[in-house]
Amino acid sequence: MEIILEVLWQIFGELLLQVAAEMLVELGIRSLTETLHRPQNPIYATIGYILWGAFAGAVSLLIFPSSAITDPKLRWINLVVTPALVGAMMVMVGKARSKKGQDLIRLDRFGYAFVFAFVMSLVRFVWAH
Repeated sequence: MEIILEVLWQIFGELLLQVAAEMLVELGIRSLTETLHRPQNPIYATIGYILWGAFAGAVSLLIFPSSAITDPKLRWINLVVTPALVGAMMVMVGKARSKKGQDLIRLDRFGYAFVFAFVMSLVRFVWAH
């Protein structure tokens, strides 16, 4: 009887793991595609930009595996300052696009640009040597 319960528990655990993974992948795909569309759900878009930022950080590690900043204190400061500067620069890009009559995307707003840049910086902060 104990063996049967153990086997059932393992199968149930695998089922839960698979369902959780499928749900996360679906959320990830919805979130990534939401970054390409303007209106609808800002939560999905934010999650999408988190995923894009993580992807960009990972790709940047393949190209530049070492951090240009070696001082640990400066690396901590960089974790917040750089994304804030990137967010401000993207706002300026958005204003320039708006003046030209071009469509704006979510990255032309400070919050989305900051989230993207922060996650990219965080990935580099954790894994760059």
